[in-house]
Amino acid sequence: MKYKNILYSTLSGLLLFASCAQTHENAEQVDHLPNMYPDYADVTIPVNIAPLNFEIRDKHLSNIETTLSIEGADEDDAENTLTATSNSQNLQFDLKEWKSFLEKAAGKNIKVQIYSKSNEGKWTAFRPFTWQVVSDSIDSYLTYQLIEPTYDVWSKTKIKQRCIENWDEKIVADYTLLKDLKMNTYAYGNQDENLSIIYLRGENGGTLLNRNGKLRKLNLQGKGMASPGIYYSFNPSGRYLTYSTNTMVRDFNINTDKRLEVYDTASDIYVADLDNNRIISSPTASDSSRLETFPTFSPNGKYIYYCAANKKDLYDKKDLYDKKDLSGKNLKNLKNLKYALVRIPFNEENGTFGKRIDTLYSSRSVCHPKISPDGRFCLFTVLDYGTFPAWHTESDLYMLDLLTGKTDSLNIVNSKKSDTYHCWSHTGKWFVFISKRDDGIYGKPYFCYIDQQGKAHKPFVLPQREPTFYDDCLKSFNIPELSRGPVPYNVIDIEQALKQEAEQFR
Repeated sequence: MKYKNILYSTLSGLLLFASCAQTHENAEQVDHLPNMYPDYADVTIPVNIAPLNFEIRDKHLSNIETTLSIEGADEDDAENTLTATSNSQNLQFDLKEWKSFLEKAAGKNIKVQIYSKSNEGKWTAFRPFTWQVVSDSIDSYLTYQLIEPTYDVWSKTKIKQRCIENWDEKIVADYTLLKDLKMNTYAYGNQDENLSIIYLRGENGGTLLNRNGKLRKLNLQGKGMASPGIYYSFNPSGRYLTYSTNTMVRDFNINTDKRLEVYDTASDIYVADLDNNRIISSPTASDSSRLETFPTFSPNGKYIYYCAANKKDLYDKKDLYDKKDLSGKNLKNLKNLKYALVRIPFNEENGTFGKRIDTLYSSRSVCHPKISPDGRFCLFTVLDYGTFPAWHTESDLYMLDLLTGKTDSLNIVNSKKSDTYHCWSHTGKWFVFISKRDDGIYGKPYFCYIDQQGKAHKPFVLPQREPTFYDDCLKSFNIPELSRGPVPYNVIDIEQALKQEAEQFR
């Protein structure tokens, strides 16, 4: 650990608090917060989250004491108060005591009071803030990719899964062990750990379907398709899997705000019938004159939402478009490439696409649409152009009310840096997303609560045992996916599944 920490039990912390009560009464009250990292001031948290450990980043402050008290509860009852102290600037809460305390605080607010004592023995009391503890639990597991910020050093990439109720973490896929393979995407069905898909690109790669821990290797690249499946989404029953095939071009930029651009020169939408090894297509969703990507099923299975743009907008001149150049060498008009949010009906009974396409949003370029489990909201990323928001500082999260048609720009959620790559919890009360708000380089997972009125609350970063963890983590978190339980497979299982003969789809 970077700092030596002294942790007290609930009882000893209470005794310390009581012994210092008189001193605290005489403390100088200041109307500001100390420089605290992570910024956990006035956030809404689920009852099952791990301790919100933090650090005071002020070299002039030491001997820190933080007391948590449940608002409206009897302060004389030790169970309603939790105290952490440190002779450095690093505050950590005991996991067992934290869990017990949060259970008591469910549905209430916690008052957080920070004190510091100078070398002369003078106490300062900072302005208190609150943690609103909601009874709506968040899905217990978070799967994410740890990747170099350039998105170019694939050989060192790992997929990890963390229990967000504690500090347990495991490696799901390690690309140092999978020679010449690159990870593209993965997704869960209904946030169910027993229904998921993962795609590994490379000579010996493939699409791996997880159904109840049994891994099946699938070949979803049918005749004439641009690529195997890249982006995936399950229908509610898990029988159908919609996916896009994408021919991608990468373009590196000396501009530090937009170091890397990734865009499609061809992309289409398909559906795989996983029970009958059948690929379902539609000329409407696989229009050669259009780019279609990021498909996602609605919770009732009746629609497929996706993003679409006119392919000709990539080209400066019509003759270049007519030549159907897919290399990207002649593309000079990327800033004109703007995707709209659209949807198309899908009939689950007979496995067919509808013919009508509804355009739902087209003011800015759209990517990664995700529908809330109740079908009410569509959460998506907006940016000035293209579909690669990681290096677009202007990329933000928007939420469309599918009932009223109103769009919420989520000002309390977004920052001045990239905010994107999001996923709903299975209850629809929470979503997780990746933000580069700290330094503009490294993405970190943040959680946001959506209340009964559809209002978003101030997000907070994934807690870590050591508050300085993010300072030393030189990797970006990418593609966060929530699940209700741990995945029933590991690195070895993936390695063995890749040796299988891929199932063919017709």
